[in-house]
Amino acid sequence: MPEFDVVVVGAGHAGIEAALAAARLGCRTVLLTMNLDAIGQMSCNPAIGGTAKGHLVREIDALGGEMGRAADAAAIQMKTLNASRGPAVRATRAQCDRARYRATMKRVVESQAGLEVRQSLAARLLVEGGRVVGVADQLDVPYRARATVITAGTFLRGLIHVGLARHSAGRAGEFAAIDLSDSLRDLGLVLGRLKTGTSPRLRCRTIDFGRLEAQWGDPEPWPFHWATRALPLRQVACHVTYTTRETHQVIRDNLDRSPLYSGVIDATGVRYCPSIEDKVVRFADRDRHQVILEPDGLDTEEMYANGISTSLPIDAQERLVHSIPGLERAEIMRPGYAIEYDFVPPTQMRPTLECRAVPGLYLAGQINGTTGYEEAAALGLWAGINAACAVQGREPFLPDRADGYVAVLVDDLVTKGTLEPYRMFTSRAEYRLLLREDNADLRLTPMGYRLGLVSRERFTTVERRRAQVAAELLKRPQLEYADVIRLLGEEPALPPAVIEQVEIHLKYEGYIRRMLDEVARVKRQEQRLIPDALDYAAVPGLSTEIRERLVATRPRSLGQASRIPGITPAAISILAVWCHRAQSLPGGP
Repeated sequence: MPEFDVVVVGAGHAGIEAALAAARLGCRTVLLTMNLDAIGQMSCNPAIGGTAKGHLVREIDALGGEMGRAADAAAIQMKTLNASRGPAVRATRAQCDRARYRATMKRVVESQAGLEVRQSLAARLLVEGGRVVGVADQLDVPYRARATVITAGTFLRGLIHVGLARHSAGRAGEFAAIDLSDSLRDLGLVLGRLKTGTSPRLRCRTIDFGRLEAQWGDPEPWPFHWATRALPLRQVACHVTYTTRETHQVIRDNLDRSPLYSGVIDATGVRYCPSIEDKVVRFADRDRHQVILEPDGLDTEEMYANGISTSLPIDAQERLVHSIPGLERAEIMRPGYAIEYDFVPPTQMRPTLECRAVPGLYLAGQINGTTGYEEAAALGLWAGINAACAVQGREPFLPDRADGYVAVLVDDLVTKGTLEPYRMFTSRAEYRLLLREDNADLRLTPMGYRLGLVSRERFTTVERRRAQVAAELLKRPQLEYADVIRLLGEEPALPPAVIEQVEIHLKYEGYIRRMLDEVARVKRQEQRLIPDALDYAAVPGLSTEIRERLVATRPRSLGQASRIPGITPAAISILAVWCHRAQSLPGGP
């Protein structure tokens, strides 16, 4: 059997970005998936982006990733969220044709030079000398590689629940990965258990749209990918309705048949995207909850009922749906379900997403404890880049929290860990005014270019725009660039993206300057590295609890150490002195 530089297990959103990044960086790469027809599958709602998630998509695109381009190709509605609010929280969301998104991603990975795609179920990790050197599939066929990236999604010992019935599956209609989960545990990794779920999909022709409010996208949308000039597909509307008191009573009457409330599921679910059962129980004073009907595509009858994720029995799901205005006669084509699965608590990983205890093994996506397509894709890109850099003997790819949401995501996971499915929010980024959607390419495209993932054409385009964003305009927040130019009897000559960035920069100039000063201070801490082999037990003045937290995380720098929950400023001061002494000794780092 041939040997590879990088093997990627799983062809979901994380696996696709990991495999493409490794191959595009010149590594001979193989992507293993148990089903070639499910590459790029959108298992939950058919949408890409949203608050903070849209930021991640633009950052993935700025670094040379694929998600934004595929979303544009499949978009059937695109709009800017929070358009009336501050620039830090404005975000793009694309409603996608699920089948076209999947077909687009399948075509891209199959045509990528240096990337082989195989239908194969990875069963166990191959280990030699304490290092992972590839995987073997269920037929015991080995795929040897210098770096292995696992992007298993919800497939690790996945268990689907509909009412009190349950069955083993990675998602509806697909097998779970049992042996791979055992293999990770055999390597000494600690595994946890999480839960997520989906809403039922309804037959479009059985919905009374005349009773519902239509929601359209922006008339002039801003695509995700830098080179997309126009969206290729016909744009359609979503529709809004609400649950009723009758809906809530149906749910209360069936809680004893719910796996969430009958003790069948004890895994932790997504706090910020709860099931309709959770909403009704936790917010008992609410008379209604919003439901958004999202088309699954232009060539299907399926409509995703966003807002009523549920794992109730099918008969209860039918009564629940029929109690909602406009859905009185709606037919359920696919029921909602809950799924629980194994994950690897992410504090066991280095900032590169390589496992600390098992060299050569990288983890990305929901296996890290995240939820969401965008988070998975960002982690896959990060892991794929770092796996390729390790194989090629290059410096690791480690932007910091002031560079992008993708870095905030990784740092939060490997430093703080997570006890529930992690979802990105703008509030998680302390420098969010610097990390806007509109400047993602200015921030990250140069990094992608230096890596070799971004073309010279794109880099030149971004640098040209950077030079344009130097105007001394709009000191007064009530006056806009177009107003100034037209007062002079002229028409705006700069591209809209440049105008927007000039306005934002000058209106928020004072805040941005203070934030940049804070970034500089933090960067100094990030540059003060902690020796990998530091014996924390030998550092005087640290409490037992703090020593345990430092040993568990093994922070790379004083900056990362300062973000570990429970680490005090006094402990950081002690570490700073100790590291200074260590570096001053002969042979010190």
